[in-house]
Amino acid sequence: MIKKMKILITGGAGFIGSHLADSLVNRNNEVVIIDNLSTGKLGNINQKAKLFNEDLVNHEKIKEIFEKEKPEIVYHLAANINLRKSVEDPLHDAKMNILNTLNLLEIGLKYNIKHFIFSSTGGAIYGDAKEIPTTEEYKEYPISPYGCAKLAIEKYLNFYNKIHGLKFTSLRYSNVYGPRQNPDGEAGVISIFLDNMFSGKNPIIYGGIQTRDYVYVKDVVNANILVLEDGKSEIYNLGTEKETDVIEIFSKLNKYFKNRFEPKYEEIRKGEQKRSCLSYKKIKNSLNWKPQIAIDEGLDRTYCWFLKNEDVKNSHQKTL
Repeated sequence: MIKKMKILITGGAGFIGSHLADSLVNRNNEVVIIDNLSTGKLGNINQKAKLFNEDLVNHEKIKEIFEKEKPEIVYHLAANINLRKSVEDPLHDAKMNILNTLNLLEIGLKYNIKHFIFSSTGGAIYGDAKEIPTTEEYKEYPISPYGCAKLAIEKYLNFYNKIHGLKFTSLRYSNVYGPRQNPDGEAGVISIFLDNMFSGKNPIIYGGIQTRDYVYVKDVVNANILVLEDGKSEIYNLGTEKETDVIEIFSKLNKYFKNRFEPKYEEIRKGEQKRSCLSYKKIKNSLNWKPQIAIDEGLDRTYCWFLKNEDVKNSHQKTL
């Protein structure tokens, strides 16, 4: 049984972070959230969690929050997640993702945090892997600044562990999807497609033959909870070991709308790998985690959430 702790989540108003906050609150933990609400939403935040509406770039403000709250555990989910923009502006991506994380680590050391749990990437970090499903032992060759930043942070985490004794866990997510995923800008293809369809628009498919490993958000949250009990610092993949191409995702979603949509095809974007699929054997062997929600069930749950979500109903009522 995990004892009650004070836990800080960066990005706790966002897609994965808000689900994680709910789960931690339900386990009677005291949850503190730092989120600038640029993509996260107030409506996602658990009422029992404390929100600081701050940007991680404001280092002094972040220090003040640690001084006031003194969290034992830090879940770091906040990031500049736009892979395509990272290709266009690598310097900005490095400032947002690497430097802000280093500041969190430095402050965390000062205030004696016990465990730093990092949301990494299992897609962008490996690049076009020849080993499918890809294991954690496979050599990382990211082909985007976003993937480079995630890998750099993992190397820094190893440094902080070896030199300062800070325990860390890095969770390399495959393509996470589910309720609350923000369809604006660059986000998960499932939420973008559903948002387009509820708006009566034909989705754009970039390439189409590229495959991804789609893991449901509840499974990801369960892994984040399990690693609290891990006694050592580790890097784990979180995936399903199953590939699905983008065209198949479109076809599955189109069935909810009686197949009335026709996709627009455009060229695959720079910095995106052709295949991505992760092995989860390591975390299964260590912590007995495995994905529980298959893609069809996950799509049903996600579609139903979009259908029932008040914002969607209000903004797309003509098409429903």
